[in-house]
Amino acid sequence: MKAEVGRRGGRGASPLKGAGRRIAATCSVVGVLTLLGTGMAPAAAGADVHSKQWYLDAMSADELWKVSTGEGIKVAVVDSGVRVTPSLEGRVLPGKDITDSEGGATDDYSGHGTTMAELIAGSGKGGGLRGLAPDAGIIPIRTALDKKLGKRDGDSPDAIRAAADSDAHIISMSFGSDFMSQAEKAAVKYASSKGKLLFASVGNDARQENFIGYPAAYPGVTGISAADRSGKVARYSEFGEYVDLAAPGLDIPRWCDKTFRSYCDEGGGGTSAATAIASASAALVWSKHPDWTANQVLRVLIDTAGRDWPKDEPSDYLGYGLIRPARNVVKGEGKPGPADVDPITNKKTAVDGAGSDGGGGSKPDASSQPAKEAASDGKETSAAEQSSDEDSSDWLWPALGGLAALVVIGGGAFAAKRARHRA
Repeated sequence: MKAEVGRRGGRGASPLKGAGRRIAATCSVVGVLTLLGTGMAPAAAGADVHSKQWYLDAMSADELWKVSTGEGIKVAVVDSGVRVTPSLEGRVLPGKDITDSEGGATDDYSGHGTTMAELIAGSGKGGGLRGLAPDAGIIPIRTALDKKLGKRDGDSPDAIRAAADSDAHIISMSFGSDFMSQAEKAAVKYASSKGKLLFASVGNDARQENFIGYPAAYPGVTGISAADRSGKVARYSEFGEYVDLAAPGLDIPRWCDKTFRSYCDEGGGGTSAATAIASASAALVWSKHPDWTANQVLRVLIDTAGRDWPKDEPSDYLGYGLIRPARNVVKGEGKPGPADVDPITNKKTAVDGAGSDGGGGSKPDASSQPAKEAASDGKETSAAEQSSDEDSSDWLWPALGGLAALVVIGGGAFAAKRARHRA
């Protein structure tokens, strides 16, 4: 196994020094330097944080919550730990600490995992973040995203297996690596075989390296990219055949640091936040349809995603499109299809999610594909550069109606397409 020293923090990340595994970006460098250590009480810092969660209105959260709040669905957050903030009171279930350090599953050493949990299931109490699926349960799986916390070069295989052995329906992984790990791949396969729905961030280095990202690229994991308010892919959001869906990932509030004294409410987000929001979207759909399998939930998310290109020609940048749970939860759109067929590979799986080879992978294995250059010729280069961090244009992926979102380049509509290899 290759040492995972290439764990990326991504563009705009706040990497922990000496990190063997780094968190996918949740905040801009400027935001961190400006707001760290302000000493503001959480309630005061969060007084206006709700107004910064622009995507809740864009996704018609109030209408969603009349039908589904994620009740009965549990999401394993594999991250830096989840602190029980006022916003998460009553939502954090027993978890597991995989690190070799002091503390436990509810001891968050960076604030990243708590942010992801609040984006999924926060109540908003105490001025905290409101989650898209506020009644979902959170199972914290604390992993050594900071190498200093553990004796091993990456403990994500153990963390993923712990999540797989829990009662979680969904496993949310807002981290990534440029290196494939056979142990991590096997852990993903194990989790898929147990019927879990796995989401992972694709990374935030599109303008620098844009290497294939793991665990997002493994079979059985739905890779999530980040989009801005206008529905355009964020410039930093990595791209490739392992991108499956896109979710809001720009200008999203987050805890500034592990002291939990204040939120940073500008410039944050990244594919980390997008992954949490995608996981919450799945929880809303699954809560409304508790008898569905992971295959069926994912198929409906794909069917109802916002796009202006053929569904069988997913984009390298937005995958099958922009995630829109209200299309199913509120309007009843989307067909669940067979319980035992993977919606991306069309591969037969067991009803519980296990494939004929022991894993219900949601995509062909990208490990044999060469890493793409950050700047390639033709349309891909344009698409990678189409969104700015300061974009404030109107939201173009309405949850309840209207046209599918377009990827806008220079005033024109264009969707970078790819042919997805079938397993």
